[in-house]
Amino acid sequence: QVQLVESGGGSVQPGGSLRLSCAASGFTLHYWAIGWFRQAPGKEREAVSCLRTDDGSTYYADSVKGRFTISRDVAENTVYLEMNSLRPEDTGIYYCAAGEGLTISTWRLKHGMDYWGKGTPVTVSS
Repeated sequence: QVQLVESGGGSVQPGGSLRLSCAASGFTLHYWAIGWFRQAPGKEREAVSCLRTDDGSTYYADSVKGRFTISRDVAENTVYLEMNSLRPEDTGIYYCAAGEGLTISTWRLKHGMDYWGKGTPVTVSS
């Protein structure tokens, strides 16, 4: 079955850390743009971070630069988002999304996305 399965969400205090995982099954991440969107209550879904699996290029939203790191485990066919120094404004549902052959720019626009995960919740609150 072809799917993306996220895990690792939870509740943390401001300044805390979480690591999200996105496991791809049924396909191999050879030439894909894959990464994370998030959606806060009452807001649109926004791009957070993306990784191109062919050349390793990455994208980070300005709001997470220096705090979040995206990485990939080739053997596990899994992409990770390490989130440090979390802030209340990082709260939301985090969705993994992948598009074969997409540029990062196209991925950010959600155009041509092949797969979406069901999302994992992140809550940052004191």
